[in-house]
Amino acid sequence: MRREGLGLLRAFLVLVGVSALCSVTCLLSSKGHVSLHRHRQRTGKEGQVLHRSKRGWVWNQFFVIEEYTGPDPVLVGRLHSDVDSGDGNIKYILSGEGAGTIFVIDDKTGNIHATKTLDREEQAQYTLTAQAVARDTNKPLEPPSEFIVKVQDINDNPPEFLHGPYYASVPEMSNVGTSVMQVTATDADDPTYGNSARLVYSILQGQPYFSVEPQTGIIRTALPSMDREARQEYDVVIQAKDMGGHMGGLSGTTEVKITLTDVNDNPPKFPQSVYPMSISEDKVPGEEVGRLKAKDPDLGDNGLVKYNIIDGDGMGIFELSTDSETREAVIKLKKTVDYETKRLYTLKVEGSNPHVDPQFLAWGPYKDEATIKISVEDADEPPVFIAHSYTFEVEENAPEGTLVGRVHAKDTDVANNPVSYRIPQYTDVEQFFSINPEDGMITTTRPLDRETQAWHNISVSAKETGTLHMSSGETNPAFLIVLCVFFQLIETVSAVDKDEMANRQHFTFSLAPEVAHNHNFSLKDNRDSTASIYVLRKGFSRLTQDVYFLPVEINDNGFPAMSSTNTLTIRVCSCDSKDTILSCNVEPYVLPAGLSTGALIAILACIVILLAIVVLFVALRRQKKEPLIVFEEEDIRENIITYDDEGGGEEDTEAFDIATLQNPDGANGFLPRKDIKPELQYPIRPGIGRPAANSVDVDDFIKTRIAEADSDPTAPPYDSIQIYGYEGRGSLAGSLSSLESVTTESDLDYDYLQSWGPRFKKLADLYGTKDCSINDADEGEDS
Repeated sequence: MRREGLGLLRAFLVLVGVSALCSVTCLLSSKGHVSLHRHRQRTGKEGQVLHRSKRGWVWNQFFVIEEYTGPDPVLVGRLHSDVDSGDGNIKYILSGEGAGTIFVIDDKTGNIHATKTLDREEQAQYTLTAQAVARDTNKPLEPPSEFIVKVQDINDNPPEFLHGPYYASVPEMSNVGTSVMQVTATDADDPTYGNSARLVYSILQGQPYFSVEPQTGIIRTALPSMDREARQEYDVVIQAKDMGGHMGGLSGTTEVKITLTDVNDNPPKFPQSVYPMSISEDKVPGEEVGRLKAKDPDLGDNGLVKYNIIDGDGMGIFELSTDSETREAVIKLKKTVDYETKRLYTLKVEGSNPHVDPQFLAWGPYKDEATIKISVEDADEPPVFIAHSYTFEVEENAPEGTLVGRVHAKDTDVANNPVSYRIPQYTDVEQFFSINPEDGMITTTRPLDRETQAWHNISVSAKETGTLHMSSGETNPAFLIVLCVFFQLIETVSAVDKDEMANRQHFTFSLAPEVAHNHNFSLKDNRDSTASIYVLRKGFSRLTQDVYFLPVEINDNGFPAMSSTNTLTIRVCSCDSKDTILSCNVEPYVLPAGLSTGALIAILACIVILLAIVVLFVALRRQKKEPLIVFEEEDIRENIITYDDEGGGEEDTEAFDIATLQNPDGANGFLPRKDIKPELQYPIRPGIGRPAANSVDVDDFIKTRIAEADSDPTAPPYDSIQIYGYEGRGSLAGSLSSLESVTTESDLDYDYLQSWGPRFKKLADLYGTKDCSINDADEGEDS
């Protein structure tokens, strides 16, 4: 069938680039799938009008490679219309995205070129419209046709980790293959074309501890039993490579810092198996004995240690607690100890983890034991009286020295030192009684009168002799107690009832309700009709308060029961180091207006030191002004001065006067200067002839020179080399050296040069003529 007037627009695709296959789908449709439908009418032979639908080309898209950097524009494709007969009457027009700027069309040939470098990541495709029009009238010859130019991807973007660096953690001792985390890289290249965006992950740093899955980027543990206590942090480097990991692909890396978290995989351990401790027997309950700690390298709750006393003979004597800050086991005294009763206690302490991971139970046991040996140290304790109180009777008007009774105290220490006794003055102000300091026998010092004073309340103190030990006080029941030295137990009191109840009488004691909770003193009923008074604190001062009143309530066991409240007066007295009462009266305490003796001595010592420093400084200043070397008129002596000046050796004849050394007589005569060249020479001594130029023998010549040197007063006193320009016998010319000339040039004779021939004519003319003229001049002078 003949095609007439088919204004078909054809598109031709040009392959651009190497190994880049571009294809265009050009479908020929017979049903007019192109937007352009042009109908032509044709009359048949029978007058029938024939209608025919135009067939057009249907294209989908053009392709152009990205990042093309060639020198010429890239040919994208070519448009051609069937109505174009090649005479130039058809004009091709291009419009749409990038038309005229990125894409240009040759309006005659229909060739489309890309004038700029395209980047698929910026824009992947462009939609354009092409149309063929008449050049002279711009009348469309075909409907416009739309097509797409797609930018073909190349591998020009490396993979990137957008969220790196990464931080991850995994428990220690995890099994092999435990997932740590997943890292993901992105590639801006086209994932639908080729392998430009197909990524493969690998590990560059962190082996053999970790591995990474090539396709997913999941990081997993690769070694078992990774211990946090050995190493806690790992720096892992992961690489993502495109092109499926093949050679030539682009890659990107990221860092992953992996930290091992702690698990309870370590039991507690005491550094020592035995801990020695000690405590003095005078310590009170609650005092700290010592500390110990079990080490557990785990962290947090995994490293907590719980301590318990599980065995030992000191379980009832000592107790254990845990320091919340240092996590140490603190051993404290629970009950008082006595060195004389028991000197050594043993405790067995266990340290265990309260939080145990069931996964690691097989690694146990998670506990450890240690033994504590506590030794009791001897303390210097005061003597103790056999009885708490004593009651003696003595007849009135008994003579002086009558025995009243005896008190006895003993030293509880191992040394068992002897005890001395005394009666404090404040308990026996009028000194009615005396006591033997060695055996404790109490006697009267004067006759006593019952009607004047029926009861005498005195106190006795006992003290170890020969040492500076503390003393122990013991008094009979009384309501007047003098407190000089602080003891825990200060007094024992009793009561007297005028009723006659014989041995059935019994008293109970208690503090009055208003002072029941005071902080100074307390009372303990001994249940034997006596009560003990205890002091609760230290630091009593007469300046603050010198008298304390303690109401004591006393009840008897009669029927009906009777009670009374009596006030116990406690006075603070000033005592010396021997517990001797100095004063119990109220005295004004006046601060000294002046300085103490010690302060004055310190000030005087400082003044003396300052004066000594000043005197020393002045002496040093005067010593600096005196010369370092003192010359006395009597101390005159020759001094040898040494100069480090080296001479020139034997060849240096200018450094000193050799002639003076050789000829002392020359010191008084003329000596030539050594700093300038001498203008005159010393004449040869008479009697020594000088050989002529034509001497018969060189030996004679040398001997003559030696003789001259030996007799020359200016010659050096050592051997020296003498050089002479003499050739000896046998030379027709004799010596030509000027060294032989010791006087003037007029002594030389050059007439023999005339007989040497034409070759020496020039020398003969120069020297022979000159010598002749000189000789003539000499003859003229002689005449």
